Amino acid sequence: MCRGGRLVADFTAGTDARPDLPGELEEQLTMTADGRWVVWAYKLARQTGDLFVPLRGGSGYPADARAECRLRAARGGHSAPDPECRCGFHALSSPRMPGLPAHRSFAALTVALSGRVLAFEWAPEGVLWRAERQTVVRIDRSAHRDQSDGVLGKRRHPDDPDGRLAVVSTPAPRDSGPVRLRLPVSPPVLPMCHDDAGWCVGSRTLAPPTASLVLT
Repeated sequence: MCRGGRLVADFTAGTDARPDLPGELEEQLTMTADGRWVVWAYKLARQTGDLFVPLRGGSGYPADARAECRLRAARGGHSAPDPECRCGFHALSSPRMPGLPAHRSFAALTVALSGRVLAFEWAPEGVLWRAERQTVVRIDRSAHRDQSDGVLGKRRHPDDPDGRLAVVSTPAPRDSGPVRLRLPVSPPVLPMCHDDAGWCVGSRTLAPPTASLVLT
């Protein structure tokens, strides 16, 4: 799974207060239709029905969920994410994925992160995020078409997604701003500890997973 380096930010998103972030991270923020600041990020996963399965395998997660650490009883009862644990939803600040082999079974996800969010240095590019809550906003199944140059599409300023909307669909004009992004009110709580942003797996892990998709 992705392992970040030094912790560079620890903040709360999903409220009407703009997080105080270092300049290079501020471009990852966007505001929802109801005035809440969230983090715009990227990851890879396989879609199976209504669930998204990390490329490393394991149980899937729904389009919107709040993470709860599976190991919290053994690690002092902490909430996810915790700097000393691997819990929380993982995603990256950059949509680039150099070196990942082309494969038609995965989709590129654009996600909105909220709740407690941690940012770690990530050597290839940008930062690795770990978040309490994740909302899948866009699903792009054409990711394998862009592997030859190592770039997943064109970098966009956080704004309306331009692909299939995973959670929200309204009559608002396309590319009209974050008016179309509104977080669901009550996300389910998902016990998890080994999510992966997807960029960090090797080609040997890209075979179809055999793990059960039943959430426990």
